Amino acid sequence: MLNNIWQEFLNIVNQEVGSRVVDTWFKAVTLVKWDFLKKTIYIQAPNTFVRDWIKSHYLNLFSLHLSRLFNVTEINIIFLDNDQKQILNFEKENISSTEQRLPEKIPLQNKLPIKGAIRDRSQINSKYQFETFVVGPNNSLAYAAAYAVTQKPGILYNPLFIYGESGLGKTHLLHAIGNEIKLKNKDAVILYQTSDRFVTEFINAIRFDKIHLFKEKYKAIDVLLVDDIQFFSNKDQTQEAFFHIFNSLYDSHKQIVFSSDNYPKHIEGIAERLRSRLEWGLVTDIHAPTLETKIAILKKKIEDNSENISDEVFHFIASKVDSNIRELEGSLIRVLAFSNLTNQPISLEIAKKVLAHNNNEQKNNNIITFTNISKAVCKVYSYNLTDLQSKNKNKELSLARQITMYLMKKLTDKSLQEIGFFLKRKDHSTVLHAIHKIQKLRSNDSVFDLTLKKIEEEISN
Repeated sequence: MLNNIWQEFLNIVNQEVGSRVVDTWFKAVTLVKWDFLKKTIYIQAPNTFVRDWIKSHYLNLFSLHLSRLFNVTEINIIFLDNDQKQILNFEKENISSTEQRLPEKIPLQNKLPIKGAIRDRSQINSKYQFETFVVGPNNSLAYAAAYAVTQKPGILYNPLFIYGESGLGKTHLLHAIGNEIKLKNKDAVILYQTSDRFVTEFINAIRFDKIHLFKEKYKAIDVLLVDDIQFFSNKDQTQEAFFHIFNSLYDSHKQIVFSSDNYPKHIEGIAERLRSRLEWGLVTDIHAPTLETKIAILKKKIEDNSENISDEVFHFIASKVDSNIRELEGSLIRVLAFSNLTNQPISLEIAKKVLAHNNNEQKNNNIITFTNISKAVCKVYSYNLTDLQSKNKNKELSLARQITMYLMKKLTDKSLQEIGFFLKRKDHSTVLHAIHKIQKLRSNDSVFDLTLKKIEEEISN
């Protein structure tokens, strides 16, 4: 019976707060006893941290739904934070309050093994070095700041925040920092961590009663490199945990480096107190490389190879890739592979032949990107992307925003959630409402329909 009630409770809560919260917090605890005479239920938490968090944030949900499921008007909820066997001792006492505080587990963890474990699994990629990073006008400040950090870790530029679009070299710089510091100080505890891996690790620490090990691990770090911090967006519990980790490391003069796709102030869904800490040190950006820098990157890529490639081939490849360094290197690899497989020397004709399909594909992809759609709409309505992503409800701006949502859904295969996320709207129902409204306007207003046709032509061209 208890199990059935508990499962029904989880299903109800899942609809209210979502599966991520349920998986992280509610599935970490169990309903272990129901005392009908005292109208009291006992909830077992794996540790004090989980118990206190649930009591602070979700106690009302427990009271509301469990009282209904147990068919009582009022219900007492007692959270236990230790072994379930203590319930037996707990029942022998005369309990007057609705809650009993049990002794916390005291981790007898030695920091030295933790330091060694992190050092062995630092996640640093040795191929990313400062020597292999091509410096140009687009990234010179970020490069200089990253290298300066390695000279005085925890003192100069702490934290360092590097932002820019995907594929421009942010991850390379983070790994280069780790490799350079490790070269200067073999005893330094360095950890490169992606934001999604941090979230997964945090959730597992909660669910498997290892939160004390989680905290000890991050306290032992000398250099923490966090990639794609923007994915902490709207993850309140993760931000709370990281906020305390940041404070602990910063107060201990440990070096912290972040990367993101946006400036800290423009990252939605980040708590203000964490956002302010992201800006405490130096914030620098990386832009798309110039043609000359792209050519230098290509030449650097084949330094160790024996291929003889002319400057006109390098120039052609660099001029045909506008997006990022990863695609630039990918185009070079395709040309090299074709040359080796067909046993033909690399020439301009070979490069054109290999990348012809790639160029057509890139052109088609550009037609249906969110960025190109928003640019086309902004051109007609005299706004910019920041306006579309803002909370301004000006009538004309709202219409331009709704047109953008409509065209994104019509011209791409992206979901409503992805469209909403790009335009910084939390609820995908806003996107659905916009689509229906624009569809209705198109069918009832021929002038408006003609305007949209022109925008679609602009995108296709």
